[in-house]
Amino acid sequence: MLTETLEDFYQNKIKEVPANLSKETGHFNVFSLENHMGTTPPRYSRKTFYKIGLSRGHGFYHYADKSIEVSGTTLMFFNPNVPYTWQSLAPELSGFFCIFKEGFFTERIRGSMTDFPMFAQGGKPAYFLNDIQDQQVTNIFEKMMEEIRSDYVYKYDLLNNYVMEIIHYALKLSPSEKLYQQSDAKTRITSVFTELLERQFPIESPHQRFELRSANDFARHLSVHVNHLNRAIKETTGRTTTEHIFERLASEAKSLLKHTDWNISEISYALGFEEPAHFNKFFRRQVDTTPTAFRNI
Repeated sequence: MLTETLEDFYQNKIKEVPANLSKETGHFNVFSLENHMGTTPPRYSRKTFYKIGLSRGHGFYHYADKSIEVSGTTLMFFNPNVPYTWQSLAPELSGFFCIFKEGFFTERIRGSMTDFPMFAQGGKPAYFLNDIQDQQVTNIFEKMMEEIRSDYVYKYDLLNNYVMEIIHYALKLSPSEKLYQQSDAKTRITSVFTELLERQFPIESPHQRFELRSANDFARHLSVHVNHLNRAIKETTGRTTTEHIFERLASEAKSLLKHTDWNISEISYALGFEEPAHFNKFFRRQVDTTPTAFRNI
């Protein structure tokens, strides 16, 4: 599967790569969609950077193994670990987008971008906006556009604040009880389990191997009893440890089947199965069809 770097983005969309780009740990930039659509058709790929976009138009966002149809104004948040692309159904597309590396935030705030629900694996990436909300978010992007062109010495601190304003604007559109949960030992162990699970993805090569495949594997890695791990995850999420692992494994399998040319044996090996027959059995149980049939849909 392809991975788009910042260098690729600038070469394909802007036709000019900024100086010292590879040395910037906290790169940030903002653009208007109308002026920077690029001439290269968008490809389904993972990125090495985060992206927030405000788009007005009609089309499909394809991300991970899901697709979402959008019409009107949509605020989208893209995690570099989740591959995505845009399929336009109309010639006109307007709006804004900003791109940034993780360091743009970690150099200024503590924590990770994936601490925010919209950037977390399985989080809600799309927010549909009405006319008033469109104007409010547009105002923030316009401030970014003005600031990125300024010579203000602290402009990146201000741009950081503008991005945080958009993130919190989106968070307010979701029910607060789903966003803020009491932090306790069970929640923390579930968070660490989720991070360990996600750290194994994306599978970038047929030679990469998915190693932590069972509740016992994770329990040993976390130095806790497997029953304690299972109980914490079940009470925190309502689902078992195995269900979380199998769901994520099936999601990656679907992504690899649809967006790589690897054969079934290569995908089977990369996902930790000793025999393709075991992978076929797992996939049929999770997706209700065979890997070959799913690939040919």
